[in-house]
Amino acid sequence: MIRSQPHTPDDRSRPSAFGLRPINLGLLALGVVTVAVGYVLLGRGSTVAAPLLLVVGYAGFVPAGLLVGFRRTGASDSEGGE
Repeated sequence: MIRSQPHTPDDRSRPSAFGLRPINLGLLALGVVTVAVGYVLLGRGSTVAAPLLLVVGYAGFVPAGLLVGFRRTGASDSEGGE
């Protein structure tokens, strides 16, 4: 197994235990806020802005927060192309 560079303890861009970086957490938080505002507007009777915010939150920000910076690690990466 070949390792490119070991992680140092002071590496601030290192992902958390779930692989989420600050950009991921920011996008997820933005998605949660967008969805919450959408539901508040939906409760007040909005028929245009509320569904739009809900779709943008659920189909835009939340998946982006989970997928940004995602790297596939598999057997092909560690075997060196064999």
